[in-house]
Amino acid sequence: MPKRTVWSSVIGVLLLLNVPQLQAQRPDHEFNDAHVHLTNNVQDGPSARDFLMMMGNHVGRAALFGIPLQQQWSYRVDGDRAPTYYLHTDAPLYYYSFTDASIAMAYKSLPPDAQARFDPMITGFNPTDMYAVDHIRRVLRTFPGVFTGIGEFTVHKEYVSGKIPGEVASLQNPALDRILDFAAESGLLVLIHSDIDVPFAKEGSEPAYFLQTKALFARHPKSTIIWAHMGLGRTVRPPRDHTQRIEEMLRDPGLRHVNFDISWTEVAKYIVATPEALQSMANMMQRYPDRFLFGTDVAAPRDQSEYLAAFHEYEPLWKVLDAETSRKVRLENYERLFSEARRRVRSWERADAAGP
Repeated sequence: MPKRTVWSSVIGVLLLLNVPQLQAQRPDHEFNDAHVHLTNNVQDGPSARDFLMMMGNHVGRAALFGIPLQQQWSYRVDGDRAPTYYLHTDAPLYYYSFTDASIAMAYKSLPPDAQARFDPMITGFNPTDMYAVDHIRRVLRTFPGVFTGIGEFTVHKEYVSGKIPGEVASLQNPALDRILDFAAESGLLVLIHSDIDVPFAKEGSEPAYFLQTKALFARHPKSTIIWAHMGLGRTVRPPRDHTQRIEEMLRDPGLRHVNFDISWTEVAKYIVATPEALQSMANMMQRYPDRFLFGTDVAAPRDQSEYLAAFHEYEPLWKVLDAETSRKVRLENYERLFSEARRRVRSWERADAAGP
């Protein structure tokens, strides 16, 4: 008898019958959110139902994930002052794989029409570990019909990377290549955070990680990739020729599978800082309107005002973009990429459940 025959058949039927159908985009939705954390660095956050209320009619769909790095509360370092953010303490961070089960159960607690508005993502793996792929595959098999992609996961990130004990994540690590290979096989969308440069880099110097980032993406043409924040961070400011470098990637036919998220209020500040910066970004988006996605990058929002802050920060951009590009960045590119990933992952799950 083929492996997993009976149970696989049950899973296959459930996948066909119970997966929420894609919800048509309502005309009053302002955006889809390609980047939002339901939890913070100590795994606290609103319930899925409370977050749905924050979305209201403003947000159609959201890529939902936790934070894969748990902040340790070291009494020796912080005493009774419990840190809730990675900058609140010198204590280390560690990978917290249970975040994936927590997100899956939050999603499954919702009725089907609400589930259709979310695309849960797998984040609880160590990208330096050759076994990371096994974790991702195991999550898909444990929670069939739930996940759409992997990420946001981190390779190089200001202040964060140095707080993780053990091997430092690298864009040149074969473990990362295995992850992206499996994403191509399974259809999982990839949302990766890796800074383009080091903090406080010397003006005019070659960004430390730009060439490695391009090389990684080029090695995986069958993986659909979203580069979080276009490589920017709180102290990783845009290099002088940042727009030109991004456009270089956009023009490269070998990188057509790479997309760019403009999430985070810190990134918005760079883009809207001056009329020149704003117009430069708008012009590039209008030349490549299918390649950019908006996301809030809020973590464990407390209320709707906090959740929508990044969207409002970008108000100057929404005003200067032409209507078609604005709609694609805010809504349609998300629908196209995440809907296709959802379809492909469900197909992979059915084939996997059927066995050899």
